[in-house]
Amino acid sequence: MAETDAVTDDAVDAPSVDRSHLPLERRIEAILMVADEPQGAVHLATALRAPVQRVKAAIEALRADYDGLGDGPERGFELREVGGGWRIYVRAAYDVDAADFVLTQQPTRLSQAALETLAVIAYKQPITRGAVAAIRAVNVDSVVRTLLGRGLIREAFADAETGAIHYETSELLLTQLGLNSLDELPPISPLLPDGEEELGL
Repeated sequence: MAETDAVTDDAVDAPSVDRSHLPLERRIEAILMVADEPQGAVHLATALRAPVQRVKAAIEALRADYDGLGDGPERGFELREVGGGWRIYVRAAYDVDAADFVLTQQPTRLSQAALETLAVIAYKQPITRGAVAAIRAVNVDSVVRTLLGRGLIREAFADAETGAIHYETSELLLTQLGLNSLDELPPISPLLPDGEEELGL
């Protein structure tokens, strides 16, 4: 999709409430706060029905704001360009504080959905969130966020073409399971009902 100042005809024709009176920077910020994958300028422009160049300028303004280059202070988070898009991350200087908080605030037990998602990632890593959802046949967005927050999985890399994040398990999971490496995970095929091998587990 070429980057132009005009959004697609479908986006223009789709019914929606006019939100152009709201600050574009804040609208972009709201999307980035809930997005699980990096968001490109064209994608944001289409979603917000705004010119691409305005969106790019707003992104740069947000990044400068978070970095303390304007009137305000440097924030504990930053805007990074990864995988062809933009995403909000904890600033490196505050990683330890954020990790310590998450580990002390989260409950000790994982839900069944979280355990199943963790198993898929453990056996199929590195794997995208979409691929995990396809295997489990349910939406896994919130579960992946929970596992990330618990430090049991981490982002391995972003696909250079699609920007999709690939996830892998962390050293913390190995510690929790009492394993030295992933090679010590038990073979899963004997545990599956006949035919489920075709799902790719």
